[in-house]
Amino acid sequence: MTTSSQGTASQRHRAAPAVLVLEDGRVFRGRAYGAVGETFGEAVFSTGMTGYQETLTDPSYHRQVVVMTAPHVGNTGVNDEDRESPRIWVSGYVVRDPARRPSSWRAQRGLDEELAAQGVVGISGVDTRALTRHLREQGAMRVGIFSGGAIGDEAALLARVRRAPRMEGADLSAEVATREAYVVPAVGEKRFTVAAVDLGIKGMTPRRMAERGIEVHVLPAAATLEEVYAVGPDGVFFSNGPGDPATADHPVSVVRGVLERGTPLFGICFGNQLLGRALGFGTYKLKYGHRGINQPVRDRATGKVEVTAHNHGFAVDAPIDRVCDTPFGRVEVSHVCLNDNVVEGLRLLDRPAFSVQYHPEAAAGPHDAAYLFDRFVSLLEGQRA
Repeated sequence: MTTSSQGTASQRHRAAPAVLVLEDGRVFRGRAYGAVGETFGEAVFSTGMTGYQETLTDPSYHRQVVVMTAPHVGNTGVNDEDRESPRIWVSGYVVRDPARRPSSWRAQRGLDEELAAQGVVGISGVDTRALTRHLREQGAMRVGIFSGGAIGDEAALLARVRRAPRMEGADLSAEVATREAYVVPAVGEKRFTVAAVDLGIKGMTPRRMAERGIEVHVLPAAATLEEVYAVGPDGVFFSNGPGDPATADHPVSVVRGVLERGTPLFGICFGNQLLGRALGFGTYKLKYGHRGINQPVRDRATGKVEVTAHNHGFAVDAPIDRVCDTPFGRVEVSHVCLNDNVVEGLRLLDRPAFSVQYHPEAAAGPHDAAYLFDRFVSLLEGQRA
């Protein structure tokens, strides 16, 4: 939830002190960055050194206040080509040293200007290293950013932060997904048709499939199994998205329907959690999650270590030490995070389905996991054969 007022960047920075209040009572002071006003959300940190525009426009960050661990943010400005969706989704933005002016031939406007234009309340001049260490030790938590006339008594601000909704139990995918189905045509010769259930899909994802000759039909989060199969899909894709996977009963039922029919299935991020639930595994909230474009993951089949892009605060609770029997056959954990052994992928051994917890489209890089789209194509080819 955000309320804001606007003005020129110089006016806002001269006139608007800002304060960040965490739900455990820790307070950080700085200056307004972006819109002036107030906002609430879950405080999380992103460890990427670049790609801030993709982070801001990733629907998976809906209702989160993102702390950037990189000290300098905004250096390359903002353009209209690198967006992952038509708008900024973060609830708030926290940086240490914002760029005074963008320096890139691709920049069309400054980041501060873009945040203000979209009403995104942020704060700068914060010791983001101290804030990140605090979140790492205490865990992701609710937070409020207040600037200008919104600043008041700290005890009153803290009480308001503690009344804000938690991420646990939040059903958010329908709030960010498309309302109407649309088609991303194949690049070159069309080879396959895929139904992609939009739970907060990033724009680069269907483009990566289109580059491989796939015509992608992007469907709303509430699409039924009948609507999925109405497009005549060779395969079905379940996207990334925000919120608690424990609330996503409808898309889980669709995943089960796809598995029952034996259609090739690929899921990423939220889609990985939905597949896990469909197979009978639980999900749980991570202490502070994985966010950024430098997370190490091991492919357990090959031993290869991939540097990957992440944005998730929940994970699948599946055993990594054995193959499990499920109503849909045997399943194994295919990938694990090397930082904490969190499940990063699932692979069915008796049906054409797999998923990963990270983002292989990785528009801002890295591209170590791009092969997963080729793996999906191989499933489509095998099913057709």
